[in-house]
Amino acid sequence: MKKKVAIIDLGTNTFHILVGTIFEDNFKILYKEKRAVKIGKGGINEGIITDQAKQRALTTLSEFKKIIEKENIDIIHTTATSAFRNALNGQQLANQIKERTGIEVKIISGKEEAALIQYGVNKALNIGTTPSLIIDIGGGSVEFIICNNKKTFWKNSFEIGAQRLVELFHQNDPISLEEINALEAYLQEELTELDKNIKKFKPEILIGSSGTFETLSDIHRLAHKIEKVPETTELPITLSSYLDIHQNLLSKNQRERLAIPGMVEMRVEMIVVASCIIHFLIKKYGFSKMRISAYALKEGVLNKLIDELKGTIPQIK
Repeated sequence: MKKKVAIIDLGTNTFHILVGTIFEDNFKILYKEKRAVKIGKGGINEGIITDQAKQRALTTLSEFKKIIEKENIDIIHTTATSAFRNALNGQQLANQIKERTGIEVKIISGKEEAALIQYGVNKALNIGTTPSLIIDIGGGSVEFIICNNKKTFWKNSFEIGAQRLVELFHQNDPISLEEINALEAYLQEELTELDKNIKKFKPEILIGSSGTFETLSDIHRLAHKIEKVPETTELPITLSSYLDIHQNLLSKNQRERLAIPGMVEMRVEMIVVASCIIHFLIKKYGFSKMRISAYALKEGVLNKLIDELKGTIPQIK
């Protein structure tokens, strides 16, 4: 079995395309690109994708289609997450994408999203026997999975993503103490189910995946002069370094954040509230260690495709 695939991930903030080859039990990534489309901007808390955001999405998918046409692709798999599934016009936009590009978009549930993220993280890391909490912070939703390398204890998705929190709680820049307190009170209220399951299963290690955590790792790596390792699946970070980075982020406005070595423009607006989620959890639950997976939903889709093509039952439920 050898097939060339294109995986497209339509996130609330970022659209990704990944081209890879899947083999019997593995995959090789040939090409990947991401675009800051921000389809949640200006409408996410009202349950709508704005006309401007729709146009950005359609333009980006037309460009992705050109990339796909240059490759001899056997399978195209496109997933859409929080902004699509919660917007009144999310399915309408998916239909427009199909009409304009021929790309069929599958809008997935929050629990499906969490399961795919776990596929990716499991491929990247040896999680070990100690229970860990996997966190993936998107623009629209945040996925949480409590697991070890043998068992999934609990997983769920919450519509508390960074674009939502920016529009609700980050009006001042630098963010004010009052805004941080209001954000934390909101998290306390919204995450009662997570709190119950953390107390039940007692994860000791926090594992992050996706964009915010990648940027935090880059900031850590450059601050500590750590050489970048090509194609690594676990990115460097320490808990103490993260805590220093977090305090630095809180003290800066957008222009100053952009000047931090390792910061990228597409993260600069949302990274403060995203980091506030991480800090809230570390402060509340006292995790002993922090790890970062270079793989997330896209790579999870690749792994799931391998299972499906082999005709095996996926290990992660």
